[in-house]
Amino acid sequence: MEAEANSGSPEDSWAFIQRPGEGCRTVPLAGHVGFDSLPDQLVNKSVSQGFCFNILCVGETGLGKSTLMDTLFNTKFEGEPATHTQPGVQLRSNTYDLQESNVGLKLTIVSTVGFGDQINKEDSYKPIVEFIDAQFEAYLQEELKIRRVLHIYHDSRIHACLYFIAPTGHSLKSLDLVTMKKLDSKVNIIPIIAKSDAISKSELTKFKIKITSELVSNGVQIYQFPTDDELVAEINGTMNAHLPFAVIGSTEELKIGNKMMKARQYPWGTVQVENEAHCDFVKLREMLIRINMEDLREQTHSRHYELYRRCKLEEMGFKDTDPDSKPFSLQETYEAKRNEFLGELQKKEEEMRQMFVQRVKEKEAELKEAEKELHEKFDRLKKLHQDEKKKLEDKKKSLDDEMNAFKQRKTAAELLQSQGSQAGGAQTLKRDKEKKN
Repeated sequence: MEAEANSGSPEDSWAFIQRPGEGCRTVPLAGHVGFDSLPDQLVNKSVSQGFCFNILCVGETGLGKSTLMDTLFNTKFEGEPATHTQPGVQLRSNTYDLQESNVGLKLTIVSTVGFGDQINKEDSYKPIVEFIDAQFEAYLQEELKIRRVLHIYHDSRIHACLYFIAPTGHSLKSLDLVTMKKLDSKVNIIPIIAKSDAISKSELTKFKIKITSELVSNGVQIYQFPTDDELVAEINGTMNAHLPFAVIGSTEELKIGNKMMKARQYPWGTVQVENEAHCDFVKLREMLIRINMEDLREQTHSRHYELYRRCKLEEMGFKDTDPDSKPFSLQETYEAKRNEFLGELQKKEEEMRQMFVQRVKEKEAELKEAEKELHEKFDRLKKLHQDEKKKLEDKKKSLDDEMNAFKQRKTAAELLQSQGSQAGGAQTLKRDKEKKN
């Protein structure tokens, strides 16, 4: 084997390595090597790690979303029945660990609580879109980490969206068309007609045709089962013609003949869930779980998530090519983005500095104006104080003059009074002497 593989000149070998698509050589083996066990290794590793699958159930309250999930996985999931009085659309997510044979499945079921119950249904799709984008964003943030743990990361991205259509028998509601149009680029949509036993078979056939034509005319892209694999191309091509599936769900088992079957009992008869003549439940289970579950996971990662990732990175400024359509590495993108950021930071710093200087000048001008006003006010008060002081001094001088004049008058009056008293005393003595004589 070595002689056959190493034949030819080194240049020929290098050319072969450089261009593996041109003239690939088949090397016969002299014996068993063992790399044919690689698929078994991958299977064993995948089985040991387990799988995850996330289903989004979108539909109005009362269409049997929870019942269909219980029927699909042959179990009873926890959950409370929703009412029609929700103020808005809420998404309720529950994760379960299922085990079948030796294969483990981490199943996440997301239900839209209150969808279609509001009078104004204009924004009913927004919480659903935001939830799907939030799961993409969480996975992208995990990818962008320096230390990634994607092998143990719980992938919460929605792999399949089961859109429940009410069995009206007429046409799709505007809410259904708007919601599916908003979701078709973000998730794999599989439309199903819920409670299909509510309408007759002839009406059901016409209803399916009507739904398909409305989806095509409105440009809604639903999930098509892949036909590129020869093993499943025929059955998937046939099942694509049966979309949307008309399903019935039931967790009750009734005895039909000698077997216990999931069915619904009515006064007019029994509807068997797993009878393909009664509904498309078996087709849905085959297509969703047994045949195309891995393709749904792959489509979510390679198509919907890649679209979100590309748009998000482009918004952040990352590109694969420069304006001249030349390859642009991540390092160059980082350097360009870093230089751009530093330039913007420097520009903002200069703007802030100029703004600071301007505000300082304005503040200084305000302070100078306030100081000038204070000086003027001080001068006015000082002048007023001096005027008041002068008035008080003049008034004090006037009062002092009056007091001096008053004292002089008082002194003169006391002098006159004393002189008068002396004169009166002398006259009295004179009269007393005269009387004695």
